[in-house]
Amino acid sequence: MTDFDVAIIGAGIAGASIAAELCGHHRILLLEAESYPGYHSTGRSAAFWSECYGGPGVQPLTKASGPFLAHPDKAFCETPLMSRRGALHIGTAADQPIADDIYSSFADSDIDLQNVDAEFISGHVGGIGPQWNVGIWEPDCCDIDVAALHAAYLRAFKRGGGRLACDAALNAAQYANGAWKIETSKGEYSAKLIVNAAGAWADQVAMHCGMRPKDIIPHRRSIAVLAVDPAPPAALPLIIGLDGSFYFKPDNGGKIWLSPHDETPVTAGDAAPEELDIAKAIDRLQQIVDWNILKLEHKWAGLRNFAPDRLPVIGPDADNPAFFWMAGQGGFGIQTAPAAAKMAAGLILEENLLGQKLDHAIYSPQRF
Repeated sequence: MTDFDVAIIGAGIAGASIAAELCGHHRILLLEAESYPGYHSTGRSAAFWSECYGGPGVQPLTKASGPFLAHPDKAFCETPLMSRRGALHIGTAADQPIADDIYSSFADSDIDLQNVDAEFISGHVGGIGPQWNVGIWEPDCCDIDVAALHAAYLRAFKRGGGRLACDAALNAAQYANGAWKIETSKGEYSAKLIVNAAGAWADQVAMHCGMRPKDIIPHRRSIAVLAVDPAPPAALPLIIGLDGSFYFKPDNGGKIWLSPHDETPVTAGDAAPEELDIAKAIDRLQQIVDWNILKLEHKWAGLRNFAPDRLPVIGPDADNPAFFWMAGQGGFGIQTAPAAAKMAAGLILEENLLGQKLDHAIYSPQRF
């Protein structure tokens, strides 16, 4: 079968989630350029759920995704997809205005944000310097099991009769007589609707389809896995710099994941960490805690993709509603995936799948 109702470009978390929501309603084709889904950003996520991350415009999608991740339907996944971690946003006295801005930005939300002092911070982070005396405690921050979430979406898509085609890079697509003729490296297909869920390649996909790009720029984010002494306790919170220059958290093997919180604009591709970024992250960690760094175990980089206003781009294109955007999810694509997918699928199906009202207009590509 080569004729479909909907062809979704990209099988990362964005594509897999909307594909799972649409299957059973339409004949769905999921096209992936790589040999397996989730090779790029989805497979390289730092995997946390924080309502602060992404700002007030993203927070409603994060909030709406929380119940799904904490208590998924048993048919979707038999175990919870996130677990409580807690996040501690820290800074020095010079960072107090940043903390004040965070409180102000989320004043109208119901996020649990607590002002904490140096004693609270040192009680949660052993070996931390006394200068780190400004803090915000976010107790509801959670870890997300990204691999399990992505796999569950792909299983749901398969159960619904969807078709996945890997090694199927998009070469070109033309729209005529109410359908797209889609040319890929694996063959030709047709579909009434294209969903652009191509992540870092979203603008390239748009241009392959004769559509105007939305200036969605990929940015590199680097992670280092370090063995340290003393080994971090399993209960160590996610530690985030108020100034946006670092974050770190423990992994399941007694190591820490450390990032310089870099956002370097790059060309879409297979991201690799720069030595300088990793060195900056390690140097920053040594200024925060007195831990001994025993070994750099591993390092990697992923891509996060932002529109000019740093909000997701979700909805039909103004020039041709048969081209639907599901892009620009920044680094918050995992934590917002359940709500974003239901909202997007609801727009396509013309029904409310989310069960609540969200202002999807702020994410519409027509805002550009």
